[in-house]
Amino acid sequence: MAELRESLPDLTHQDGSPVRVLVADAEGLEADLLSMGYSLLGWETVVAKDTAAAVQEGTARRPDLALLDAGLPDGGGLEVLARLRAHWAEMPAIVLASPAEAEDRIAALLAGADDVVAKPFAAEEILLRSHHLVRRAGLNASTGEELVVGDLVMNTRTHEVTRGGDLIELTATQFNLLKFLMANVRTVLSKDRILQDVWGYDFGGRANIVELYISYLRKRIDAGREPMIHTVRGAGYVIRPAEG
Repeated sequence: MAELRESLPDLTHQDGSPVRVLVADAEGLEADLLSMGYSLLGWETVVAKDTAAAVQEGTARRPDLALLDAGLPDGGGLEVLARLRAHWAEMPAIVLASPAEAEDRIAALLAGADDVVAKPFAAEEILLRSHHLVRRAGLNASTGEELVVGDLVMNTRTHEVTRGGDLIELTATQFNLLKFLMANVRTVLSKDRILQDVWGYDFGGRANIVELYISYLRKRIDAGREPMIHTVRGAGYVIRPAEG
């Protein structure tokens, strides 16, 4: 695994925080081996040994990758996948399935798994496939100064923001809100979480302050362009690269 580690570029969130992996596997030795491999990549791993624990851990905080055993007790990995995808629609997922059960592999793909790996597996193969999926989802090495989402670029040192090369003027609060969105690209952020992280305390009944500042950002970031800032009804807001 050490040789594979040296061949793979580091991946982090743009705020420097590590990749987060949920490993749902009842077999302790497998889970330990996978956790050790992910730690070599510098990733953070949470292990769950049954369906209830996997759903609880996976919904409390969005994983950047879910590795799910199809034979997980009390429901199985496909139930976990369905319940996590209800919260995190774009979360990458790998399902571990028995090689003798072709229907399990087909069911996993039909359920929306990004990849299916037969057991027993080589840890190096899991790490390589995991790295590919996380990188494809948009996580890259952070420069420490720049956040980049599509053609939107923020320099956190100079506070300069551009889209398509055009300079965008922002107030301090608008800048901090945009920074939080960009640091959590493709992640749906609730109003409560935005209030806590951007303003630093609870506004109580004044959660509409978030709506107001999101509208300010849209006028500066999205006006006359393909939109990047989206409302997810009943859940919050998300920024992602423009589709056009």
